[in-house]
Formats: sequence, C-alpha cells, structure tokens
Amino acid sequence: MERTDTARPTGTRGAGAGPGAETWVVVPLYQEATVIGDVVRGLRAVFPRVVCVDDGSTDGSAAAARAAGAVVVRHCVNLGQGAALQTGFDYVLRSPATRHVVTFDADGQHRVADAAAMVERLRRGEADVVFGSRFLDSRTRLDPMRRAVLRGAVLYTNATSGVRLTDAHNGLRALSRPAVESLRITHPRMAHASEIVSQVGRSGLRWVEHPVEILYTDYSRKKGQSLLNSVNILVETLLG
Repeated sequence: MERTDTARPTGTRGAGAGPGAETWVVVPLYQEATVIGDVVRGLRAVFPRVVCVDDGSTDGSAAAARAAGAVVVRHCVNLGQGAALQTGFDYVLRSPATRHVVTFDADGQHRVADAAAMVERLRRGEADVVFGSRFLDSRTRLDPMRRAVLRGAVLYTNATSGVRLTDAHNGLRALSRPAVESLRITHPRMAHASEIVSQVGRSGLRWVEHPVEILYTDYSRKKGQSLLNSVNILVETLLG
C-alpha cells in the first residue's frame, strides 16, 4: 500500500551535525499542497531529516513536499492519519542513527521552536515521550465550545489510559527511539491519539507535557481544525 522515495532512511539533503541530525520528523500528509512546502522548509532549518507520509493525496502534495527537501512515502489510497504515522515510524526506525522522532502536522499549525524544545527535553533525559499541550499556557486561542469538546476528550482519555494529560489530542509529540519501537498504532484515523496515550501508559514509559502554541488560521480551520472536527475526535475517542 505504500511507495517510498528511498529504500533506506540514510538522511536528506543538508543533514549535518547537531540535535537535528539524530531526529526524524514524521509528517502525515493529505491534500496540503498549498502549505506543505513552507512547513517542510521551516522544519528542515532545524531538523534536516523530514519524512512526509502522503496518505493518498491527489493535489500535488507529495511533489511539493519532495521539492522542499522531504523524503516522501506514499500510501496509494487514503488510510487515515494514524496509519500514516505508523508508516512513518516504520520508515525512520530502519535507520540505526535515529534517536528521536517528532510527529508534526502538515497544515502549518505547529511551531518548529516548540518541537525543538521538546526534543531537547528528550536529549536531557527528562522523559521518553514529550506530549505537546495547548492548555499549559495562554498562547493558543480557543473558542469556548472547541475548548469544551477537547476537554471532554481529555477526561475520557485520562480515565481510560492511566496517563493524566491536559491535552490528549495534540499532534505535536517528541518520542525517543525506544518509545517509538514500543508503539503499534492500529486505529487508522483520529482515535490513534488516544491509542498512543494508552500504550504509553501501559508500557511504563516516562512522559512529560510541554507547553506549545497551536496556530489556528483560516486555512487550518478549513482543512480540519473546525469545531465539527473536534466533535469527530471526541466521538472517535469514545467509540475507539
């Protein structure tokens, strides 16, 4: 179900020494041709190794990501964000040089500086998994209804996973290699976020949360950060 630009993740153009040299960023990608080039270029200024898992896009997303310097792995059909993350994990673990993995959304809502700070916490040995949280500071602007829906997902995930988070459905995460090796995502769509939390809880991995800013724009809301999408996340979480 997938095609890959390279047989083995030996690096990408411009990779060198420094924190980013041992880190891969996994970006699930679907119909984001308008913005993915800027997202990849922003990431590669800090993290040279970026793999975009194109989940059956038909709008030129894969070509735009590749032109910006990312490795591209392609699903022939749309399988869902959870499936794209697992494909990305499988890909980057092929390289023995991989020490850290960041998951990063394709629509421009995450900040590279937040991702870099989260990886630094891994490098200092503070945790095996660093979860991003938009609720640890006041930078992220949320309308009351969206905040309530996301809080509902947090309450359910905390009650069922044994992991006490403030933000259970944030796509920005930093994980050590052993943490990624311990995960196996089986929920292909949005319920994968709760599945990751549950697996972290069962595994005994050390985890922390890190304050991050989510940049809600007209584009990101249109592409999937609407209130309806937040409700869908909650429904998938309850049914997953």
